Amino acid sequence: MRWALRLVEDQLAGGGAVVLPADGVNRIAYVVHGGIEAGRADFTDDTAWHGRGAATLRAGPEGAALWRFELVPEGAPLVAATGGRTLEKLCVVLPALPDAALLLRCDSVAFPPGGCAFLHTHQGPGIRCLIEGGIRIDTAGHSTAYPPGGAWFEAGPEPVFAQAATDRPSRFIRVMLLPARLLGQSSIAYLREEDRARPKSQRYKGYVDAVIAL
Repeated sequence: MRWALRLVEDQLAGGGAVVLPADGVNRIAYVVHGGIEAGRADFTDDTAWHGRGAATLRAGPEGAALWRFELVPEGAPLVAATGGRTLEKLCVVLPALPDAALLLRCDSVAFPPGGCAFLHTHQGPGIRCLIEGGIRIDTAGHSTAYPPGGAWFEAGPEPVFAQAATDRPSRFIRVMLLPARLLGQSSIAYLREEDRARPKSQRYKGYVDAVIAL
């Protein structure tokens, strides 16, 4: 079976919901704004829910905007919201995944104006989505600028340089698949010796660090 990493945006009106089936799919729902109830827990702005399979994500009276990251079998149907709208932002079919346990990580990376991430790699693939500011990603011979709401995929072993906007702070949300041994540890590796000792401008906030099985 081939797997895909997918990013979906749900815009929920007050009381609207995403009713997820008992399909065993691992999902993370990051709350961009508003609030949802999932099970017996509430999630508001800048928090993230993680679950597997059947669940209902229901918006409060003020509604909610969610970025829903899913690790799904290739070609899996999209679950649409009721009382709102659903848009697939990005879906990438992944190379073969190991049978061993994996780490599903959701965090954010923030930069001050003009901050950057020196040339680096990660130990697994992931999707990023910019929530504020602006950023340019240089990788695989291409340079692409993203505005808020822009989403992109990084394979992991492909070297990446990230340059944030110079006139305002920037931040993106990301979900990565990593080796389980990295639970609670950084996945980044800088490629240039001189960069390893230099002060780093980016700051991290963790939401989910869960060991999963496919």
